[in-house]
Amino acid sequence: MQETRLDTARIRAARQMIDPVFLDTPLYRCEALEPELGCAVSIKLETANPVRSFKARGTELVASLLADNGSRAVVCASAGNLGQALAWSGRGRGLDVTVVASRFAPAAKLDRIRALDARLELVDGDFDMARERAAAIARRDGIRLVEDSLDIETCEGAATIGLELVDTEPSFDAVLIALGGGALATGVGHVVKALAPDVDVIGVQPLGAPAMTHSWHQRRVVTTDSTNTIADGVAGRRPIPAVLDDLLLVADDAVLVQEASIIAGMRMLLDHAGLVVEPSAALGIAAILEDPDRFAGRHVVTIVCGSNVDMDAYHRWVGAAPSRGAARSSSTDSD
Repeated sequence: MQETRLDTARIRAARQMIDPVFLDTPLYRCEALEPELGCAVSIKLETANPVRSFKARGTELVASLLADNGSRAVVCASAGNLGQALAWSGRGRGLDVTVVASRFAPAAKLDRIRALDARLELVDGDFDMARERAAAIARRDGIRLVEDSLDIETCEGAATIGLELVDTEPSFDAVLIALGGGALATGVGHVVKALAPDVDVIGVQPLGAPAMTHSWHQRRVVTTDSTNTIADGVAGRRPIPAVLDDLLLVADDAVLVQEASIIAGMRMLLDHAGLVVEPSAALGIAAILEDPDRFAGRHVVTIVCGSNVDMDAYHRWVGAAPSRGAARSSSTDSD
């Protein structure tokens, strides 16, 4: 039987290394969402911290270990949120942080990386091209390369969210997790399955960036030539084999949702929860909108994983958000 890379005891210990500002984020039942969704919905709000995403739980572990080992420099590729988190964690520990990102990443994310004193290098391509460039810099300079989802600290940092979920009452029936590189889904999924095995762990990915979902269903790495989604935070083309192996052990399902449903989810979180979120953070709501019968009468937790969004784009999307019916009408439109 395949063994996971994650360790529950190590995850419990990780809480002692993470700045408390990133721990014990709000978890609450959002009754205002429930009439339209047809199920009980609780929100785990991972945006209520200085970098406005869950990523710092992992970068706190990485930066702490590097500082303890006397390392002074680190590089990562990022769609935006990991770069901000590593910059924040590294700045507090005197690390020289380089972030490689696509020049097409949201300007708000890039500006924040610069503001946190990281060196930012932009590539004329997507996230997977940024990954290649970051690896080349690490080889050239002989410095630590942080690879989101591959580095176990990024998964086990995210897994501390799972500890906070399973310690709550009342218990829940399913957790909906944004699925990109896989750190969040494998980390949270590992803890949930270890400590609350009856809870369904469901990864959610955009139809326009389906590589990890296809890989999960086919139980082998499936790559795509391109992505086409507003959910930039989960828009990878090449899943990491070791991460897929971990995901196969803990996920009960992986589903794809349309862009219209993501936008409808963002609008619902604004209208009914007062939350401005990036598209990746609305994937869980989108999954309920597209398959309400599956979740009817159940208690579902969705992790609101990030709120670093370009506001001009946000207003374009949310200002033209379709109704619930429109979000469920077409099963093929991923534009």
